Amino acid sequence: MSSFKSPISLTSTGGFGSIHRALGEVHVIVGPMFAGKTTALLRRIKSESNNGRNVAMIKSSKDTRYATDSIVTHDGVKFPCWALPDLSSFRQKFGAEAYEKFNQRVICGILFMYGNLGEQYELEVIGIDEAQFFEDLYDFCCEVADHDGKTVIVAGLDGDYLRRSFGSVLDVIPLADSVTKLTARCELCGKRAFFTLRKIEEMQTELIGGADIYMPVCRQHYVNGQAVIEAARNVLESRKDKVQSDPHPEAAAFI
Repeated sequence: MSSFKSPISLTSTGGFGSIHRALGEVHVIVGPMFAGKTTALLRRIKSESNNGRNVAMIKSSKDTRYATDSIVTHDGVKFPCWALPDLSSFRQKFGAEAYEKFNQRVICGILFMYGNLGEQYELEVIGIDEAQFFEDLYDFCCEVADHDGKTVIVAGLDGDYLRRSFGSVLDVIPLADSVTKLTARCELCGKRAFFTLRKIEEMQTELIGGADIYMPVCRQHYVNGQAVIEAARNVLESRKDKVQSDPHPEAAAFI
């Protein structure tokens, strides 16, 4: 009986013969603030490292809340990383050779860099924290997983404080091998929290902060909380307009 041969080749060829490289993977972890996204990312990265794979961690240089050279969970767990303004600079920073043969080992959560010394290990797994801040996230994941054969684990907010898509995180879902949606606990009632409520009146989308600015809430308390915040904003705006229309409010009080 003749064997069937697929007309589609899953190997790529270069000028120096056949190159067998397995395709990579993309895994996405999303949820509101305080849902444990960074903790889940670090757990996965440490598991990959314990299984003998070589890992690197990236975060946005915009995130300076806890440390500039480490990813830090809300519980204080740290892991060394590269803080970058964009993902394209990751390969540029290390160069093609360093990207392919990256001299690093992670032992007990500590990153050891060997420079040109010792054995070289190919970088296999890349973790990205606070992924919503990277505009080039989609292109990076495509390139790294589809062409470079590496695993990318993305963790970030799926929505902003207005429950709108935040950055490019949701754009990556069609590329993903898996998507994990985490929930927090509503700070007001203890139910499952799917949303992030901003507690102050600032309106810009990117406002980096912690529990001083944001809280995880359920649907009921998100809607109620937004109504309270909007009412407070309207009061402040009306007071501001009144002050601007009456340049001497103290004098008017004595007339």
